Amino acid sequence: MNFGLLMSFRNSSRNELAYPDLYRKHVDLAVEAEEMGYDTIWLTEHHFVEDGYSPSMVPLAAAIATRTKKIRIGTFVLLMPLYHPLHVAEDAATLDVLSNGRFDLGLGQGYVPREFTGFNIVREERSLRLREGVEIVRRVFTEDNVTFEGKHYTVRDVTLYPKAVQQPHPPIWIGARSRPATERAARNGYHLAGTGAAQAEVYRGALRTAGRNPDDFNIAQLRFGYVASKHDKAWDECEFAMHHLLTKYGQWIGEANDVPGDENYSKIPPVGELRKASDAGMIGDGLMVGSPDEAIAQIEGIESYCSHLALGLALPGIEPKKVRASMKLFADKVIPHFRKRRKAAKRKG
Repeated sequence: MNFGLLMSFRNSSRNELAYPDLYRKHVDLAVEAEEMGYDTIWLTEHHFVEDGYSPSMVPLAAAIATRTKKIRIGTFVLLMPLYHPLHVAEDAATLDVLSNGRFDLGLGQGYVPREFTGFNIVREERSLRLREGVEIVRRVFTEDNVTFEGKHYTVRDVTLYPKAVQQPHPPIWIGARSRPATERAARNGYHLAGTGAAQAEVYRGALRTAGRNPDDFNIAQLRFGYVASKHDKAWDECEFAMHHLLTKYGQWIGEANDVPGDENYSKIPPVGELRKASDAGMIGDGLMVGSPDEAIAQIEGIESYCSHLALGLALPGIEPKKVRASMKLFADKVIPHFRKRRKAAKRKG
């Protein structure tokens, strides 16, 4: 299991920080994550969000890259339809150089209607824009003098400089929810930023059908959470922030309504009831709140189909010192459990 932290640099109405302080403290947390033994820092983006949800991942990735030496840095995910593919390829190659080969490029099509309205991009074009954009990025990573004629993007005689450190290119991940998008990611040989066990099986099956070995590819799972010494203490410290986060996501997913049932995401219990609903299994499996032992049990439930965990502990409105304590407890009590078991398995092998 690759243990990663998802960071979105968000505020809330509780414990709101000035943005220079919030950015400095959260970059510091990313640097400390390397010292604690985490494997990856995943960055994420949305646009025009009042809590400041990070709209620009490239400078954040660069800041972290120049202050770290080992931890990988990735995008979970960059919203491809909102960018020109050549800019994405150049930024990714530059970040790979800055980090000396530690960058992962995660790409997705996006879903929030207001983002497409704000950028004056037709939302119904997003899937094709993603497909064309990813192909251009891959080709300029691996070929010189690239020419591409698409419906949305045209490039002529392009050669990328500087070249990425990782060859043939930095790992490319595709964020997907639907079956067609999942199968497409597998056919094209990209890693998957996924949503659960059923999707993972679809992805692996599509890899086999395409003549690829599933063991050569990675699947990441996103969880938002908070770890404390006891279950109730964890919820006491994070419930307001978790409610803020889930309310925003629920609103966006409900407005997008991309998959049947998405309208139900907007039905978030109020603070005081959220933990009860989560404990009763009414919120789904996307939360990881509780003690280290509870986190271990939950990870053991997903490790059969998941190679990478992207864990969002820096929830909006939680003081950075409390986030640091949660990160440290997870690093001290949860990560070693799996690292020791992996070492034991290798010895037996």
